[in-house]
Amino acid sequence: MATVEMVEYEEAGPEVRAVYDEIMAKKDIDWVPNIWKAFGSHPPLLRDVWESLQETMKPGRLDPLTKEMIAIAVSVTNGCEYCIHSHVAQARKLGMDDEMLGEVMAVTGAFNRTNALANGYQVEVDPPIRNAAKG
Repeated sequence: MATVEMVEYEEAGPEVRAVYDEIMAKKDIDWVPNIWKAFGSHPPLLRDVWESLQETMKPGRLDPLTKEMIAIAVSVTNGCEYCIHSHVAQARKLGMDDEMLGEVMAVTGAFNRTNALANGYQVEVDPPIRNAAKG
């Protein structure tokens, strides 16, 4: 259950309704997803998150499917059930199959484990690695 009262489309003020209309048009759906209804409880946050995600997820050097697979990995790492389902659904629309999802999960699990171990051991970054990462 959400920690705020979800703002339904019919009850939304003009500012929130305008964002809802953009969301439904962009996603080609006739309903407002719950995540956006929750964010609708604070209109400035709703607008900010929507615009930020549109900018972040637009095609660039990374294609939309790659960005969705990164979003899946982050959502798994953060334990966001809503986000996992949302991004897996979108990635499937973009062509991700079960084998690809399995690879995303394997990479996510492997690096969450390795990161936790490196942090636990407080391993210092080798200078050649640090320098190479600077590009």
